[in-house]
Amino acid sequence: MNNPKKMLVSTPIYYVNDVPHLGHAYTTFIADMLKKYHALRGKDVFLLTGTDEHGQKIALSAAKHHQSPLEYASQISQAFKDQWDYFNIDYNHFIRTTDQAHQQAVQKAFEIMHAQGDIYKGKYQGSYCVSCESFVASHALCPDCGKETIILEEESYFFRLSHYQERLLDFYKQHPKAILPLFRRNEVVRFIEQGLHDLSITRTSFEWGIKLPASLHDPKHVVYVWLDALLNYVSALGYASLDTNKMAYFDHAIHVVGKDILRFHAIYWPAFLMSLELPLFEHLCVHGWWTIEGVKMSKSIGNVLCAKQEAQKYGEENLRYFLLREVPLGQDGDFSSLALIRRSNADLSNTLGNLIQRLSGMAIQYFQGQLKSTQVLEHYGTSYAHMQALLESLDASMLEMQPHKYLEDLWKVFEGANVLIAKEEPWNLIKTDKEKTMSLLVLIATLLAKSAFYLYPIMPTSAQKLATLLGLSLDSPNFKACMQKDYVLSPLTLVKNPPLFPKLELSKEPPTTPAVATQPTPPKLLKIGDFSKLEIKVGTIIQAKSVPKSDKLLQLEVDFGDRVRVILSGIAQHYQPHDLIGKQVCALLNLEPRKMMGMLSEGMILSASDAGMLKLIAPLEPMPNGSTIS
Repeated sequence: MNNPKKMLVSTPIYYVNDVPHLGHAYTTFIADMLKKYHALRGKDVFLLTGTDEHGQKIALSAAKHHQSPLEYASQISQAFKDQWDYFNIDYNHFIRTTDQAHQQAVQKAFEIMHAQGDIYKGKYQGSYCVSCESFVASHALCPDCGKETIILEEESYFFRLSHYQERLLDFYKQHPKAILPLFRRNEVVRFIEQGLHDLSITRTSFEWGIKLPASLHDPKHVVYVWLDALLNYVSALGYASLDTNKMAYFDHAIHVVGKDILRFHAIYWPAFLMSLELPLFEHLCVHGWWTIEGVKMSKSIGNVLCAKQEAQKYGEENLRYFLLREVPLGQDGDFSSLALIRRSNADLSNTLGNLIQRLSGMAIQYFQGQLKSTQVLEHYGTSYAHMQALLESLDASMLEMQPHKYLEDLWKVFEGANVLIAKEEPWNLIKTDKEKTMSLLVLIATLLAKSAFYLYPIMPTSAQKLATLLGLSLDSPNFKACMQKDYVLSPLTLVKNPPLFPKLELSKEPPTTPAVATQPTPPKLLKIGDFSKLEIKVGTIIQAKSVPKSDKLLQLEVDFGDRVRVILSGIAQHYQPHDLIGKQVCALLNLEPRKMMGMLSEGMILSASDAGMLKLIAPLEPMPNGSTIS
């Protein structure tokens, strides 16, 4: 991507056949993330969203609800606007296709395309899907939604899409990253190469839509919903109006869409733009679907999730982080409350939240919260340079539309800071080198300050709270200053703050039937001699990593004083490997070694569990490795 000053970021305009769900929120979070990311880097970003309100399906739905199409559309449109306001989406304009300015722009565009011969009048006969508002090949069922199609024959105006086949192929050849992820571009190119047919762009079988320009003297026609809808990206910027100053934003446009509307945006839209002699988009960012337990969300199935309801249970920013982090953009993701909780607790509470608490706790305990050092680079120059390089590498991931990779690498900074604390042991270092301890804490504060700017596009409220704790404001000039290679956040005053990311728990539903009281079975008692047969010792985890092809097991290397043992433990859903290094555990050692996943395990790590929660058992105070539990 080049470096424009003005740029447009857009969501699709959402169809008002129903209220917003989790998939709509995902799309909008991506667009809001892009605006915040580029705005911090000094860009003037126009974020556009809104609702698509015309078409036969809307007219039919309105009739079922005993409302006019406009009344019905207005009600659903407001639900979308309210939801984006709830999530503090930083949009510049919320467009409705029922806006008068939009309707005038559509009529003007139609007139221009017709005048230069790209639109002609004819007759259409074929299979039509009312649900998708699109014509399909000869199918009894729509290949996109699976619903029955109808045979439609009517007079129609056509757009000469076939005329633009070679120009479209040439565009994608010259701009190989116009569609991201790249495999979606390949899908589009293959479709175009099979041959494009002219596109029917008007209807006479219903009236709920934009009438043709008066100059055509054909009042029975309304504009087909996709020509109408796609033109919102320029009508919102003043296209065909007296005020076209905002059209400069369209010179560099990023459209965020779901994979189900890829064809309309990757083929129809650029062809319309070529016809109107307008700039083509810079990027079409195409994401996958969120499923519920592997099934696509559907009203008929009853598994549609409301993003606002999930946010009210688990936190707006926890939801936002999970959706942007959990799966690579472009692939489908499976949503569950348990997955969200595990991701939030592991990444936000355990890694980042714990790092912030450790920093402020040690600063207050050792230095009354007052941090100042001029020797950070002298003591920790290598660590600083490594973390700086990691942060600078994040831009490539965002520009390639890989927010999951962006976040994965950002968290390596937090993980690295935690590892550095474990390695330096400031609780011991303070006894011998106060200045180096101070430098360590200032380094951690500096890394958090730099990272707050990168966290902001993903979790804006949390990033602002972190910045406030560090005495920063998150704006473009500060970002530029903070990312200098020798920047150090000093002096600094830290105060005690509540945890930024409290642990999440699944809400417990009350039992549907009363529990039946039963006599407990008496436990089987052991003799003291039986217990003495168990060899339980204290050890320190020196290495931990995931076990390939297992979502439950971690491979731990544990130092028991006399030797290091490899133990496989089913704790992967409760602990991240990097959080375990340096921790002491208790383990049962005189078990026969057993093979799991092709690996030999030489003992059993002891833990306690209740209601789905699991905690490792460890001594209250540090003990020498090999100490016997008795």
